[in-house]
Amino acid sequence: MTSSYGTTLRLTLFGESHGPAVGCVLDAPPPGLPVDLGAAARHMARRAPGQAGPWSTARHEADLPEILSGLFEGRTTGTPLAAIVRNADTRSSDYAALLRAPRPGHGDLTGRIRYAGANDPRGGGHFSARVTAALAFAGALALQWLAARGIVVRARVAEIAGVADPSPVDPLGLFSDLSAKPLAAISDEAAAAMSAAIAAARADGDSVGGVVEVRAAGLPAGLGAPFFDRVETRLGAMLLSLPAVRGIEFGDGFACARRRGSENNDRPTPSPDGSPARIRRATNRAGGAEGGITTGLPVVARLAFKPTPSIAREQTTVDPETNAEVPLRVPGRHDPCVVPRAVPLVESAAAFALLDLLLASRATSLP
Repeated sequence: MTSSYGTTLRLTLFGESHGPAVGCVLDAPPPGLPVDLGAAARHMARRAPGQAGPWSTARHEADLPEILSGLFEGRTTGTPLAAIVRNADTRSSDYAALLRAPRPGHGDLTGRIRYAGANDPRGGGHFSARVTAALAFAGALALQWLAARGIVVRARVAEIAGVADPSPVDPLGLFSDLSAKPLAAISDEAAAAMSAAIAAARADGDSVGGVVEVRAAGLPAGLGAPFFDRVETRLGAMLLSLPAVRGIEFGDGFACARRRGSENNDRPTPSPDGSPARIRRATNRAGGAEGGITTGLPVVARLAFKPTPSIAREQTTVDPETNAEVPLRVPGRHDPCVVPRAVPLVESAAAFALLDLLLASRATSLP
């Protein structure tokens, strides 16, 4: 039983939604890497609960990281870097009934089976998205360390409740920084329509899902390996670990299945200096990887997030003790849409996976 990811740089997440804290251990970043804790806190604030807007839970948490080890005078020591994020605004009494009424769409029932009833059910325990506060911290550091090498990872809201962000995005480039926007869509008109759809679902006691797109630009060609260490395989394992993700596609994804090869292939174009490593492509339908190895173009992925399963409407479930169907109204405080707060998490997960892949490559050093 493990909650760890990575090969050269390993990340372990720990904690429960209503425990004293959630946290992470990075084992172990190279020594001497600078850490900007202020920038990390700003990144984490984008994921934190209690934000303004119709999409956020009413739970309020400061989400300030406390460093336990691995950092001295603003730089990594090279030993395990451990950090915690304390939980403060918990209401565990809201979840007392879940032992007899597991919530549809959650890990309540499967967790009970997997851990023989020993798991912590309060707020979903270790299954809760609350644990991703620690992932956001690890991702914030990965984003800083990648940026020092000219690698930028950004995500945006591509769709919510069927409302798409129609703004064109250069397939060979990176969209602008959207971190200052309350809802990170390129089009302000689309963001307003998405926000209205979320508010309507909340008023109806329901929830909605959506799609987040992430792009990583500045990666060198040649990262990854066939089969089990493909760029898509490594990224997919990390991105699919995010709560509520139900689908993923790279590049044009499923649209490729509806084309002919002549329409779908990314045609190579001559390199400016004759170097094979600098041969580019006229298009980027593959999403920055061929044969599981980076091409030098932006790596592009899109993730489908399901509607929040905790909704105010009455549902039915089964009491595991009596095997009887029982009515259920889910208590607690929940987002009617997880997508807006998931954007920085997608950036975090993608950045950490790419950093681990970069460290495992021949270029093993970081500035």
